[in-house]
Amino acid sequence: MTRGPFGGRRLAGGRRLRGTASLGLALALTLPLTGCGSGSGAGETGRVPEGWSALHTDSLSVGYPKDQGYAEQPADERSRNNAAVALKVEDGIRTGMVSVQLDFATGVSDAAGAAAAAGAGIGLGTTRRSTEDVRLAGPSPAREARRIDYDFTADGKENTPNRGTPMTGVLVAGVDSAGVPFVVRLNAVKGAVGEGELDAFVGSITVQ
Repeated sequence: MTRGPFGGRRLAGGRRLRGTASLGLALALTLPLTGCGSGSGAGETGRVPEGWSALHTDSLSVGYPKDQGYAEQPADERSRNNAAVALKVEDGIRTGMVSVQLDFATGVSDAAGAAAAAGAGIGLGTTRRSTEDVRLAGPSPAREARRIDYDFTADGKENTPNRGTPMTGVLVAGVDSAGVPFVVRLNAVKGAVGEGELDAFVGSITVQ
């Protein structure tokens, strides 16, 4: 089943968006782009900004802006397709989401294959803004990954913003050191996150 960028189970109807998310641009802009850091040892870890927390899975960890209202979703509430999720909810509307999916595709052995599989599932009506290779923290060759930045519009379903609300997102796909494909996403209301914040998100990932 193809799922939209927010993933999860279908809920009835959309609701009106009353607020927008903010991820602390000034903090995130102080961090360098992922792939630009020095060092290549297995002990290297991603940079999680102050005030953020992290989601931990068997394949990777990734930061999320806890100080801006994102909270980890309990395992019994999230979709079984997700290994970890953090949500920002405003007035009952999911205005931001960080998610991790593991072993989401078959026949995938490298970052290019993982990105192709993940990109096919970001939904119709999505506009890709850029695609680039990145190097994550963690052991080589699991550090190699591919990043896709994209824009889309909300469909008003699954407690997401009103249909037609401009959204933005970034996904990072690769294969961990055990050969398990992964994809990490951040989706939010457009304008609530900047390029520096998306870079900080990608730079917080540590692959196992």
